[in-house]
Amino acid sequence: MKLYFTPRTCSLAPHIVIRELGLDVELRRVRIGPDPVVADDGSDYRRLNPLGYVPLLELDDGRLLGEGVAIMQYLADLHPAAGLAPAAGTFERVELQQWLTFISSELHKSFSPWLFHPEYGEQAMQVARMRIDNRFAHVEHHLEGRDWLLGDRFGIADAYLFTIADWSRLLKVSLTSFPRLAAYLERVRARDSVGEALRREKAA
Repeated sequence: MKLYFTPRTCSLAPHIVIRELGLDVELRRVRIGPDPVVADDGSDYRRLNPLGYVPLLELDDGRLLGEGVAIMQYLADLHPAAGLAPAAGTFERVELQQWLTFISSELHKSFSPWLFHPEYGEQAMQVARMRIDNRFAHVEHHLEGRDWLLGDRFGIADAYLFTIADWSRLLKVSLTSFPRLAAYLERVRARDSVGEALRREKAA
């Protein structure tokens, strides 16, 4: 199994899930941009993913799976005993999908591309920051009395929320008004899987 990734991007989320599950994986670093390439051999990454972004999971049989949310659910469902995702057909599974959708559409796409590309202008960045604050307030309220998004167990939604919300440090988005979220991010950061994923990506 190969995970195509770029450091400090959303590909960290499925990487954390892989480490939580203790799976063997070959990391393939991608230099994203107008002409994305696989770093170790300079090959055109778009031959694998025409969209040019990460993550991408290549299975042992050669099949390719894109989109982080799909990758995480696929891996969690292959290993149900790990408890990273509720069983399909349960209300808890729909709650998981609700959070994955929220993180993807309301948080991920508020941070990126707007705060990563100052050329879009200060007004666009201010609107994005206001939107992020509003969404963080929703997460802050939800975390009252909870360690994790879906209760008392870490799951794939937590891997994704950590990955996106932790961009706050990189992009100087203040968490002063969101102490529960700030504490939550430190809880996730303290997990062995997160530390290992971050170390492996730095070394790759």
